Amino acid sequence: MDSRSTVTILFVLSLTVSACGVAREAAVPSAGSGKAPVMAAVTGTSEMSSVQERLFSAHSQWEGTPYVLGGKGPGGVDCSSFTQIVFDDFFDISLPRNTREQLQRGEGVRRRAIRPGDLIFFRTGRSTLHVGIAMERGDFLHASVSRGVMISNLSEPYWAGRYLGARRVVD
Repeated sequence: MDSRSTVTILFVLSLTVSACGVAREAAVPSAGSGKAPVMAAVTGTSEMSSVQERLFSAHSQWEGTPYVLGGKGPGGVDCSSFTQIVFDDFFDISLPRNTREQLQRGEGVRRRAIRPGDLIFFRTGRSTLHVGIAMERGDFLHASVSRGVMISNLSEPYWAGRYLGARRVVD
């Protein structure tokens, strides 16, 4: 193997280890483990919460940005980088760069008590995690590997079967 191949392999491995998705048997410090993919009840007011408004602004600004492992800008982001940027830019909250460390932030939230702004975690492989940001009615904002930054819903079979836990970092 030549030195260029070695450097390329080392570069790819470093991105994999530092990026979104990779976790070593992360403990799930969640407060509950309800089975149904249900979000907290939405208030009866017609006004959108400040948190929800900020999340829609983030979605509008980032929608369609491609997923790039290790990416951290408009040309491409991975899931943990995206949540880090949104929380920094829209909530003035500093989050760690990788999913495993984000999983340790804030307070655990029961599945039925998730509210807009909570981090939602999924186990997408034996040693890979994914993170998104809760919106209302089961929706969450995230950087999808297949479709870039988008809104998905916890009731979708793919996400419902991979739900890991939620953490509250916004008061």
